[in-house]
Order: sequence, then C-alpha cells, then structure tokens
Amino acid sequence: MRIKKFTLAALSLSLALGIGATVAQAEMVNGEVRKVDEAAGKITLKHGPIKNLDMEEPMTMVFRVQDPAMLKQVKVGDKVQFEAERAAAGITITKMQKGK
Repeated sequence: MRIKKFTLAALSLSLALGIGATVAQAEMVNGEVRKVDEAAGKITLKHGPIKNLDMEEPMTMVFRVQDPAMLKQVKVGDKVQFEAERAAAGITITKMQKGK
C-alpha cells in the first residue's frame, strides 16, 4: 500500500511539472514604437528576437493589438516591452508596457 501511494504521488508530481512546462508564458521582448495606427488597431515596432514565435533576428514589423487601449498609452519613439502570440488574425501583441 505504501508503494502505491508513493508511486501515485510521484506520477502526480511529474504530470504537474510536465503540464507547467507546456504552458510557459511568452517572454517579454524589448521594442521601440515606430508608428501607431489606432484606427486599424495596429502598431509598428522595431524589436529584438521573439523566441516564442521563432523569430531570431531583430526587425521592424507591424503587429495587431489584442486590446486597442494599449495604443493610447504609447507614442512614436517610446521604448516598450511586449508579448506577442500567433492568432487567427495574425501575430498579435497580447501584453505591452512602457520600457525602462
């Protein structure tokens, strides 16, 4: 009976750790605002690598934003940190804050 409990506990722990690894959060990426298009709900950012999207090279690109209110908090030239994910509508910024 003691061995079954130990085995069950070990199995539960390994499953919990495995699930936690697959639900990893996107890493914050540093960027600089190049253009804000509130009407279209888009922002152009010059940014570093976005590892969770397999983008290894720095580049400048246009992103959609998940929440249009994010665009009201930044202006051209601002340094930002952001998270982006692939969505049905294209690569979308899901979180953004002014950089330091």
